[in-house]
Amino acid sequence: MLNELGQGFHIMRTRMVYQNILLDTRDRISVLTINRPDKRNALNDATRNEILHALDSLESSPDSRVLIVTGAGDKAFIAGADIGEFEGRTSLTQRDTMKGRRIFDAVEDFPKPVIAMINGFCLGGGLEFALACDLRFAGDNAKLGQPEINLGIIPGGGGTQRLTRLVGEGKAMELILTGDLINAAQAKELGLVNDVFVIGELQDRVRALAARIAEKSPIALQMAKEAVKTASRTNLREGLDRETDLFCLTFGSEDKAEGVRAFLEKRKANFKGR
Repeated sequence: MLNELGQGFHIMRTRMVYQNILLDTRDRISVLTINRPDKRNALNDATRNEILHALDSLESSPDSRVLIVTGAGDKAFIAGADIGEFEGRTSLTQRDTMKGRRIFDAVEDFPKPVIAMINGFCLGGGLEFALACDLRFAGDNAKLGQPEINLGIIPGGGGTQRLTRLVGEGKAMELILTGDLINAAQAKELGLVNDVFVIGELQDRVRALAARIAEKSPIALQMAKEAVKTASRTNLREGLDRETDLFCLTFGSEDKAEGVRAFLEKRKANFKGR
């Protein structure tokens, strides 16, 4: 009896109650919503910690196969970092705050597909967060940019690196040096977002795509994500070698056997993630 109580107490202690995000999982799709609409969903330290906790909980959850990230309200996805936390920080104190695990790297390294559903302003750290996601879809009201230069600083969450890899050095340099914002249509033209939808249709369109992805083998999704990410992290020869390794690894899964059987039997595959 005491052991049961102790186990229950441990569960209650380790369960985190979120104050700045919302997390919902259904139909194998998780939606993480940055829930600070009064601050245009700006990222403060508390919110970053909650995001990291949520990612850890979803990584081990068999009920979650795809993650959608968005912002609460109709004004912003993430309008950037909470600038109030910058005041008074020196080079050394800022370096100290950046030594730990960072949400941008955690999102990029998350083994399941992550979709940024951009519903409004996507600026600074918000754009850097979206850049770390695997896919980006924007409402037609979206405004995107790296305006850090206007504060006398530069992007520090991967913007100079991931933006350059995605849109090329020339355009990345222009956006970062001017701090100018672009609209959703311009972002699509640059390849910064995959597609743009009327804001009223954004959620349904993104969920429909997420549902299609969630039907695939979780093992194959993870391997595919890693293979594609390798392309921007290494040279072609190393990337091809890694692709071969990952391709062969999929042959050891039950999902591969199910996929082949389903194809030969002309039916829809039922992937179990094994």
